[in-house]
Amino acid sequence: MNIYVGNLSFKASEQDVENLFTQFGDVSSARIIKDKYTGRSRGFAIVEMNDDSSANAAISALHEKSFMERNLVVNEARPRENNGGGFSRGNDRNNGGGNRRY
Repeated sequence: MNIYVGNLSFKASEQDVENLFTQFGDVSSARIIKDKYTGRSRGFAIVEMNDDSSANAAISALHEKSFMERNLVVNEARPRENNGGGFSRGNDRNNGGGNRRY
């Protein structure tokens, strides 16, 4: 199960997050999400635990608990939505595109 950990201190390391969750069971990975341009933490992490009951115990115990002077938001991670992330210049059928030149 993947676990979302939000409101994470910018001082926290991946090892800090992993250590926090290992008290509930085996942690497959703990990854702090970073800004792709600056490399700085975005203030949240994704923790992967193989055992769902351990993951649920961690979620119950750590949600809204203080960690490094911040109250964590901990819940089951939702799958990422693929919203495209770009724009079209008229090359798709939905807007009457075709092969327009700009």
